[in-house]
Amino acid sequence: MKLVYDVADKPKFSKTLIFAFQQMIAIMAATLLVPMLVSGYGLEADVAAALFGAGIGTIVYLLFTKRRSPVFLGSSFTFLGAYSASIGQNYGYWGMIIGVTFAGLVYVVIALFVKLIGSGWVHKLMPPVIIGPIVALIGLSLSGTATSWIMGNGAAEVVYGETYSWVSILCGLFTFFMIVLVSVKGSKRLKLIPFIIGIGAGYILALVFTLIGVAAGNTALQVLSFQPFIDTFSNISLTSFVDYPKFFFLKAIQTNGQYPLDAAAIGNIAMIYVPIGVVELAQHIADHKNLGSIINRDLITDPGLDKTLLGDGVGSIVGGFFGGCANTTYGESIACVAITGNASVVSILTAAFGCMVLSFITPFVVVINSIPKCVMGGACIALYGFIAVSGLQMLHKVNLGDSRNLFVVSAILVCGIGGLYFGFGNNAITGGALLNITSLAVALIVGVVTNLIVHNGKLSSGEDVSPAAKGKKK
Repeated sequence: MKLVYDVADKPKFSKTLIFAFQQMIAIMAATLLVPMLVSGYGLEADVAAALFGAGIGTIVYLLFTKRRSPVFLGSSFTFLGAYSASIGQNYGYWGMIIGVTFAGLVYVVIALFVKLIGSGWVHKLMPPVIIGPIVALIGLSLSGTATSWIMGNGAAEVVYGETYSWVSILCGLFTFFMIVLVSVKGSKRLKLIPFIIGIGAGYILALVFTLIGVAAGNTALQVLSFQPFIDTFSNISLTSFVDYPKFFFLKAIQTNGQYPLDAAAIGNIAMIYVPIGVVELAQHIADHKNLGSIINRDLITDPGLDKTLLGDGVGSIVGGFFGGCANTTYGESIACVAITGNASVVSILTAAFGCMVLSFITPFVVVINSIPKCVMGGACIALYGFIAVSGLQMLHKVNLGDSRNLFVVSAILVCGIGGLYFGFGNNAITGGALLNITSLAVALIVGVVTNLIVHNGKLSSGEDVSPAAKGKKK
């Protein structure tokens, strides 16, 4: 696609700050939601610490990739089951840190393997007929989160007549429509910051509804919570304005002895986290294939899959040490690049430093925590939708008139959207599987096997190689 700012471009400082803030807004909700969920499992995870961890993890990633891959790393949802299992087995804070380290080391080992044999196998294993629907699947699989946030404003379960809210829907759709209007009808300058304007407008509308609801005593209109402000500013002190994040490693040190770990426990932690690190490889490759198609570069070749894996793995280890949660390349960040046309790595780097600095600024964390989920859901319609569409764009060279390719694409989409997963063993603590191969990884496996079956044991790209197609390319 045509970029307004390429990877190596350096916008003016004032513009860079605005672009960086937009990247932060795009990744903020999901990044902060993960530690909130972890806190629900029984360990206190600080959202400010997770924000700091995402920032420093992104900086590590950019260093390893030689500042050629413009994407932000944020808290990964894929590891939630692992967090729940390790916390449930009373492994505590060190258990999570050790687990995330194991998962990150998986990437490091695979990176060394790629360094030795090269990355050519990636293009053979994941041609357009495979990687296209996989990338589309990443966006489509997240769509349920966006719509549930819009309908229920973040309720655990949307029930019509109870948590289903028309006010939330109005705020969410208004946010989305504002993003669309700014992106399509706005001035050249405004088109670069559609999410700041859209989320800001949605926040104001939610605030108006909430104030009317408070005045009228109508709780249904109160979609914005003032509780974060009350908790922070009811008793004014220095920490109401500046406070250090409650880093995960500090909590681990403070609770030394409370959660004893022996060799058997560490081995069990490895069994919980390592498989997830392996299956995350599929999303890592898909994200970089997707980002590469947007910035018109093959990131698997330059800076190289070994570099991106090292950056992701080590960045996750460092981020987890501070924030507790494993990091991963964020589709929201990639979608933000696609929508705005701003691929400047300087913007990503500034966003990373910004997250680290702002994690100490209490009012900023409070405001971010107060953004209604329905507003973020509206923004996610655009973000997740662009991820899905970018995957579909990868299929434009694929001959979907060939039933063999249709079987491959349909198998991936149905298995992924339907949520087919492979579960092994029984976790007595959580009641679920001891080892869970995610639906994304299963969809990839089924797609690759289907591709081999329909092409007699050979992997096909699925591209149309007919004379008519070649003539069109010319």
